[in-house]
Amino acid sequence: MTDTTADSGAVETAETTDEALGRSYLSASGSTLSSWLFTIDHKRIAILYAISTTVFFFIGGAAATLIRLELLTPAGDLVADDTYNKLFTLHGITMIWFFLVPVIPTTLGNFLVPLMLGARDLAFPRLNLFSWYLNIGGGLLALAAIILGGVDTGWTFYTPFSSFYSNSYVSIAALGVFLTGFSSIATGLNFIVTTHTMRCPGLTWFRLPLFIWANYATSLIMLLATPVLAMALLLIVAERWFGLAIFDPTRGGDPLLFQHLFWFYSHPAVYIMILPGMGVVSEIITCFARRRVFGYTAMVFAILAIAVIGFFVWGHHMFVSGQSSYANLVFSFLSFMVAVPSAIKVFNWTATLFRGRITFEAPMLYALGFVGLFTMGGLTGLFLASVPIDLHVHDTYFVVAHFHYIMVGGMVSAFFGGLHFWWPKITGRLYPERWAQAAAIMMFVGFNTTFFPQYILGYLGMPRRYHAYAPEFQMFHVASTLGAVLLAVAYLMPLFYLGWSLFFGRAASANPWEATGLEWTTASPPPQHNFFSTPVVREEPYNYHPEGTPKDA
Repeated sequence: MTDTTADSGAVETAETTDEALGRSYLSASGSTLSSWLFTIDHKRIAILYAISTTVFFFIGGAAATLIRLELLTPAGDLVADDTYNKLFTLHGITMIWFFLVPVIPTTLGNFLVPLMLGARDLAFPRLNLFSWYLNIGGGLLALAAIILGGVDTGWTFYTPFSSFYSNSYVSIAALGVFLTGFSSIATGLNFIVTTHTMRCPGLTWFRLPLFIWANYATSLIMLLATPVLAMALLLIVAERWFGLAIFDPTRGGDPLLFQHLFWFYSHPAVYIMILPGMGVVSEIITCFARRRVFGYTAMVFAILAIAVIGFFVWGHHMFVSGQSSYANLVFSFLSFMVAVPSAIKVFNWTATLFRGRITFEAPMLYALGFVGLFTMGGLTGLFLASVPIDLHVHDTYFVVAHFHYIMVGGMVSAFFGGLHFWWPKITGRLYPERWAQAAAIMMFVGFNTTFFPQYILGYLGMPRRYHAYAPEFQMFHVASTLGAVLLAVAYLMPLFYLGWSLFFGRAASANPWEATGLEWTTASPPPQHNFFSTPVVREEPYNYHPEGTPKDA
């Protein structure tokens, strides 16, 4: 048995035959349904999460399709007004709680965190599986309540409507989100303990890949913020079931208390959604620019600063709620502050690209799309951080566009970029590159066509959540719906060509992109226990590649 080093000459692993490495995780534990449903292999659990989040994504997308079709004409002529309310509630709850929040940490994070740390698995494998069952249970419970009962509160569950006036299925939907919150807490705890205790020899904190730092910061937010949301939702249930006077003002409650509790979680939740995407993009850009990431230490502290400052800006969602002008001023200032570390990351990605030997494979196209869309969404977030402008565009389509540029345009682009980047490692197969590049370009074009007109709509005064509107707004809604058609095609394309690659794609080598990092030093797909022997990091290899170009995929 001899030692070999990774491409950068910095990581030692044992060179072995395929027989010594053992079978891949896809075949080592069997292929029966029970072998998957009771697995404790982090890689298989990542696949389970990928399947479930994909299902939730398309359910939420179907609701969005009906919303856009309704908005083609000014009159509410496709669905009734109460049905429209139920559709945007279904879209919001499904996409946020069951897709956007969990998707990158539970799929790419679950699969890659142990591999990037040189570990055999996560610290608590059984808790990892249990978190998936909690996610599925909460998702099914919430969907049953929304679809069968017709919950119409929106994804925010604002009181007193949700706690007193809406129908009784609100409690069941809230309990579904409550269960899913515990799934997030379990995942975050697992990542934190694994990062602290299971790093391979030589892998010090400031040698960690930025993807690990991003998921570590996300896990801290999950642990600290999610219990607040859980308490708020339980208080809604308690008020509905036991008649407690908590949020209903007619009984002495305070509806603004719920907003404070909800946004104390939900603004950090924005960073639960976007920070993992930033980690993905950092890995992709450094690989395809063939340059070490510019300002690694600054990037690490920017990730941590976003996580910390994000806890102090919840009040900027409440500028019109009647809170004091002094509170508005403080929250406005803090909202501008959180933009600083976000801007650092954008500038550092740009500096990494400067003089890089850039190639435009599909993962890089998705990553560049993320940078553009996130920058646009972040800049318009500064508009909303300004109290006078926020008063003008609050509860309009300007807010809808801003949110979707960050969460859907940015985060989904990052997820698709990461999925394509690590697809050869996950499956051992290569996908058709031209189709993937076409899908990435179509997603960028379709997204901007869908949501940029909504900035104009909002500035002109079109309120969100209206199913009927003034005729002068129709042109922008038609453009938005046409863009949504392109976006839907772009989302569906990977389902087909990635599925095709599972059966007909060429076999992938251990490192088809000639990237750096421990995950690229093991087989594709990885063996059941990731590494035949524990890797040893001799020097900092990450985010740097001195020579070479990616192989054809």
